[in-house]
Amino acid sequence: MTDKFDKTPADATPSATVAKDPGTDRVPPEAIKAIPVRHWGRYVSAVVVLALVALLVNAFATAEKIQWSAVGDKLFDSTVLAGAGRTLLISVLAMVMGVVLGIVLAVMRLSKNPVTSWVAWVYIWFFRGTPVYVQLLLWFNLALIFPMLNLGPIYKDEMTDVMTPFMCALLGLGLNEAAYMAEICRAGLLAVDEGQTEAAHALGMSHGRTLRRIVIPQAMRVIVPPTGNEFINMLKTSSLVYAVTYNELLRATSTIGSTSYAVMEMLFVASIWYLVMTSIFSVFQYYLERRYARGSTRSLPPTPWQKIKANLFSASGRRSVA
Repeated sequence: MTDKFDKTPADATPSATVAKDPGTDRVPPEAIKAIPVRHWGRYVSAVVVLALVALLVNAFATAEKIQWSAVGDKLFDSTVLAGAGRTLLISVLAMVMGVVLGIVLAVMRLSKNPVTSWVAWVYIWFFRGTPVYVQLLLWFNLALIFPMLNLGPIYKDEMTDVMTPFMCALLGLGLNEAAYMAEICRAGLLAVDEGQTEAAHALGMSHGRTLRRIVIPQAMRVIVPPTGNEFINMLKTSSLVYAVTYNELLRATSTIGSTSYAVMEMLFVASIWYLVMTSIFSVFQYYLERRYARGSTRSLPPTPWQKIKANLFSASGRRSVA
């Protein structure tokens, strides 16, 4: 039996030696080198979008009739700040009224009593079917139908004194929001499995306690996200109370613009404050959704701040290793 000799040249480098599979004479295939496909359309579309954005910014920046210095001067004006505070106040109060009344309407809508269910359905049908602007005007002109508000020995006064701009704005926004919140709450209550209610009743819990302790806490995971969106929308819808002469942010800036002939500049000021308020409450909504998602998600995605810290720590670690 002859021995096998290594026929590899003595001057050959180890990298030049071809590795073979053990027990066979076949050479393994080389690793496939994947070359990503270049999407030229993406680059072209990105350049086109950036060019359009640059043209739009340049058009606003170079507009001769817009005094950008007035935007900075009036941004923190006392009248503007007071208007922003009233906008925030009427939005919060109207949202609280809408949430409380919406929960009541949702429970009424799901009730087995046909009268309460029908009344809730008619309420939702009317306030969802008519514009908010029309409802505000109806409340503002309610004295044409009821000149006096007579509650017997409790309260009696003229309707014009009762329906102040603040009261018209609160009722117009709050009652309209209640119709939408009723449908949101109803969807959240229906999302809870019926077995949860049956198990609570089997333990001897009443219907009201089952709603408070079992159904509503589980339904909050479904109710919270659209409720946050509704509040952000409420901040913007509150500008419609301009029609009932309530001195909120838009009316305050419009008054300054009409006297100083800086109409467009004051609209920019109002837009900046609306963006600030909606951005702040968007952050609150994000963390509130994370809180109620803990029971349904095993591992929550990292927050933006956590992502920033992770990137900073990874970058510092790479520098220390280098």
